[in-house]
Amino acid sequence: MARTPTVTRESVPENEQAAFDAFVADRGEVPTTGPGSVMLNAPEVAQRALGLALYLRTDTSLDPRIRELAMLMAARENDCQFIWNAHAPPARRAGLRDDIVDALRDRQEIPNPAADELAVINYGREFFRTRRVSQDAFDAVIDQFGRNGATELTTLMGCYAMLAFNVNAFGVELPDNITEAPLPI
Repeated sequence: MARTPTVTRESVPENEQAAFDAFVADRGEVPTTGPGSVMLNAPEVAQRALGLALYLRTDTSLDPRIRELAMLMAARENDCQFIWNAHAPPARRAGLRDDIVDALRDRQEIPNPAADELAVINYGREFFRTRRVSQDAFDAVIDQFGRNGATELTTLMGCYAMLAFNVNAFGVELPDNITEAPLPI
């Protein structure tokens, strides 16, 4: 169980109950796990942040394989078990090779990544580890995805870092039916 109880309409400030109602109506239920389960403590934040996350996860110009890789980078670099478990299977289904997913999980050398994958990996590692990216890493992302794609990629990684921060800080646990080996942390 997370560090806070499941959010209810009565547990949020009265001025945010309409946002709570809209969020629950849109989702069909009160989330009991994942980022939404804790972000709903601030319904306006949940609506806006999770709406952005949904857009970035599904509707950008980036190939689904690259989007999932970016989410895995954010999960791995932030040691977020929940996001890792949620996105490793779709990453594999989107065409990210098993040996790449496994190497990311285990913080090993990435075996023969494609140029676009290597650009994402180097960019993500540099940013998450130093809070900056070198000109070479930036140029590689621009070369692979253009300015629009680079902006989407950067925002996607940042958004998933925000989600990881919420999941990790609030202690959201993995579901019982995990399909991926946990991150070694």
